[in-house]
Amino acid sequence: MEGGFTGGDEYQKHFLPRDYLATYYSFDGSPSPEAEILRYLECFHKTFSPGGLQGDTLIDIGSGPTIYQVLAACESFDITLSDFTNHNREELEEWLKKEPGAYDWTPVVKFACELEGNSGRWEKEEEKLRAAVKRVLKCDVHLGNPLAPAVLPPTDCVLTLLAMECACCSLDAYRTALCNLASLLKPCGHLVTTVTLQVSSYMVGKREFSCVALEKEEVEQAILDAGFDIEQLLQNPQSYSVTSATSSGVCFIVARKKPGP
Repeated sequence: MEGGFTGGDEYQKHFLPRDYLATYYSFDGSPSPEAEILRYLECFHKTFSPGGLQGDTLIDIGSGPTIYQVLAACESFDITLSDFTNHNREELEEWLKKEPGAYDWTPVVKFACELEGNSGRWEKEEEKLRAAVKRVLKCDVHLGNPLAPAVLPPTDCVLTLLAMECACCSLDAYRTALCNLASLLKPCGHLVTTVTLQVSSYMVGKREFSCVALEKEEVEQAILDAGFDIEQLLQNPQSYSVTSATSSGVCFIVARKKPGP
């Protein structure tokens, strides 16, 4: 894309949550990327179901204006949502507080309940998620403490979905940001992440935003070098994002932080 990598100021000014939701989460019956959401829900359900990852706290880094990525985790964790932009955090607060005009996530919550074998309890599931989310914070993955000025105790799980490749302008920046995320975790805590591969930009409405184009092998090595052991890696050949470039798919990764020395 022209004009260089999309910086923080551009995100604050031009990343509009409702444009993003309309682009990717319209749920109006027309063909759109939200079909891919179901794949992620299935991955998250398996990851956080009984016998999967457990713990006390989870931090979602780069939540955007969405809540579906933490649905499965609300059974086991107290959750912190976070995002860089004010508008996205405001959108999250609207849903959490059930404000008039808040985005309707009912179709996704119903599907998540179907995965658990009880589609009729979607309203209770929404309330359970609202109760599990303890705070919505600003985040910046380029800071040594990505949640600064907030300081939280080390967490059991860090989740970041389709965010890091959008925040980082280079492979080196991505590698450093992963180390910053690792600092939020307890020893032996888990990183759960999805990364779109080989994409240099994506669209929100009619506006183009940058990504760093990553190869699967680069992502794997960066996670290993940040002090993790990879426990699971799945590659979906179909890209989630509406982009101006060709993607080689999306990686879903679960990695365990190594114990301290």
